[in-house]
Amino acid sequence: MSRLARLVRKNLRLIVLGVAVIVFIALLEDVHEGDIMRLDLAAYQLFVVKMRQPWLTPIMEAISELALPVVLLVMLLVVEAFAPGRRPGLCAAVNLLCAVGLNALLKQIVQRPRPEGFRLIAETGYSFPSGHSMVAMAFYGLLAWMVWHYEKDRFVKWLCVTGFCLVIVAVGLSRIYLGVHYASDVIAGFCVSIAWLVVYTRVFAPLFLPERGEGQAD
Repeated sequence: MSRLARLVRKNLRLIVLGVAVIVFIALLEDVHEGDIMRLDLAAYQLFVVKMRQPWLTPIMEAISELALPVVLLVMLLVVEAFAPGRRPGLCAAVNLLCAVGLNALLKQIVQRPRPEGFRLIAETGYSFPSGHSMVAMAFYGLLAWMVWHYEKDRFVKWLCVTGFCLVIVAVGLSRIYLGVHYASDVIAGFCVSIAWLVVYTRVFAPLFLPERGEGQAD
């Protein structure tokens, strides 16, 4: 058992990358068939039919805005001011721009229409994968990785990482609740950004952040 645990830990990046790619491809194949998935129908019943309340809608709108450019710009300034490394803000900015560009490319390739008939806010463009979900996972996911990688205080590490993870999930759920994305769009967006972060944190992040020996192991 210990050997298996060591093997998994040693190849964790590859495992995460593989799972994310497999899930994305599976969702893409279903979307290509043109049918609404059971996953999307179940999410519609839960988040649209059962959960929608007048008091909850403004909260979901505010959560969705956590992935808007103005909010992310403020976060970038905070990262640049307080995160370790030569150019932490630039590291986060490059990651964000790449995620946005990748999302635009995938949407143009797939061209899935957005849900009709139950939107609470106006949105344009295609639906798959969700841009807000991709951006949230890529941006806040990188911040979570940076905290986990460099923060030495265990309590602060877990607090920040948990907070960032909750933000990512909440943004994705808000897009389903507001009726501008299917659940499969959100999950696909998460998967693409997870796969991207596996590559980015290994290949590109070390160019901007302290050497491995200066921080903690991931």
